[in-house]
Amino acid sequence: MDRNGRLLSNTLILAIGTFGSKFLVFFMMPLYTACLMPEEYSLADLISQTANLLIPFACAGMAEGVFRFAMEADEDKRSVFSSALVVLLVTSGVFLALSPVLRFYKLLDGYIWLVVIYVLAANFHSVVAQYIRARGRMSLFSLGGIIGTALTIVFNLLFLLGFRMGVTGYVLSVVLGDILVTVFLLLVSGVWRDVDFRTVKKEKIVEMLKYSVPMIPTTIFWWVTSVSDRFLLIEIQGSEINGLYAAANKAPTLLTLFCAVFVEAWQFSAVLEKDEEERSAFFTRVFAGFQGILFMAASALILFSIPVTKILLADGYFDSWRFLSPLTLAMTYSALVTFLGSVYMVRKKSVYSFLTAALGAVINIVLNLLLIPKYSAMGAAVATFASYFAVFLVRGSHTVRLVKFRLGVPRLIFNTAALVGQSFLVLSSLRFRFLYAALLFGSILLVNGPIILRTVLEILRNLRKKVQKK
Repeated sequence: MDRNGRLLSNTLILAIGTFGSKFLVFFMMPLYTACLMPEEYSLADLISQTANLLIPFACAGMAEGVFRFAMEADEDKRSVFSSALVVLLVTSGVFLALSPVLRFYKLLDGYIWLVVIYVLAANFHSVVAQYIRARGRMSLFSLGGIIGTALTIVFNLLFLLGFRMGVTGYVLSVVLGDILVTVFLLLVSGVWRDVDFRTVKKEKIVEMLKYSVPMIPTTIFWWVTSVSDRFLLIEIQGSEINGLYAAANKAPTLLTLFCAVFVEAWQFSAVLEKDEEERSAFFTRVFAGFQGILFMAASALILFSIPVTKILLADGYFDSWRFLSPLTLAMTYSALVTFLGSVYMVRKKSVYSFLTAALGAVINIVLNLLLIPKYSAMGAAVATFASYFAVFLVRGSHTVRLVKFRLGVPRLIFNTAALVGQSFLVLSSLRFRFLYAALLFGSILLVNGPIILRTVLEILRNLRKKVQKK
């Protein structure tokens, strides 16, 4: 299969698994907000985000390492997988030994055990799933996502509605889903046969750690950029406002889910493309379509922010709609930044991922400290957008020198200005503000629609030629 066909095929398969499964969880928000008060939802989010902070430390970044090295044709796959598991077992033991330190964080009092099992379950699931993905088992990788989500939903219904377990039930549902889907993937894929500790070599472990360990601070910096504002909101404004803010983040998450699905497929195709001239043209074409779809989706989300909030959240969370517009802007640029990060992955330049992520984290913390005391959650949302925007400017100017592709700057400027204008209109008190916002949405469709159509038609033509040759 050619690169266009491979990208389309992988994207569709991953969309069914990743996007489809996460979409189901997304529509569980009415249940979550009905069963959990804003303060409780804030605590559940705090537990999850604390675990996400600790996950890369507790696995030494092996999920990324096992994917990148198992992708290489000349690598011993058993050695890569077995080495990753050895590292994971050692780091998990160290994490367990150090976990009592979490007691010093009083907000987690009584819930440390949930954080620990959340981290361990997530890491083993990630390493197994990424190895299966690297072996080209995309359908099984996606099926695992669907099954994991289905299990989480079943446990949610059981623990939240049946046993009324509140925060504990919410988090435990995710943990049990991870554990059971990991067992499923191991048994069905047969990759457990690739576990052979005799193939583990010190040199291979060192090589993988050299790639994955520098990505740990990168992951932490991204966590700071996207999540640290919630911790500051709790300390400065209280748990209730943080609960509203955390709930408001869920709708823009649709954009990051789309990005995650596409980039997972895109990374697979980008690594396999070896011809530099073809790679440059491929990057340019794909980025043009990617940003077009992204901005159109973001514009629609901003335009319909009020009805989306009414549909997804309980009445007690309605005020969170005001944060949706700046958070949508933030997630849009988060997606663009993630796409550009694939250039660093292709070139194995993880140090630049680290440096740009550090820049975003510093900007985010400074702006949060300046804006949250005065503007509360709105200040946090603006700080997040500004951070991702700054990182995009730096990555955009640098990555085009590593892979010669075009960003389409004039269209980026127009799309961004239109989204910012929409955000101001929706939040304003103008009489016809939604009409004006709808006109901006229409302009974004007019500018981006033809480019997306050309990209899709080109992919379909290439697929047809491929079929005719067979």
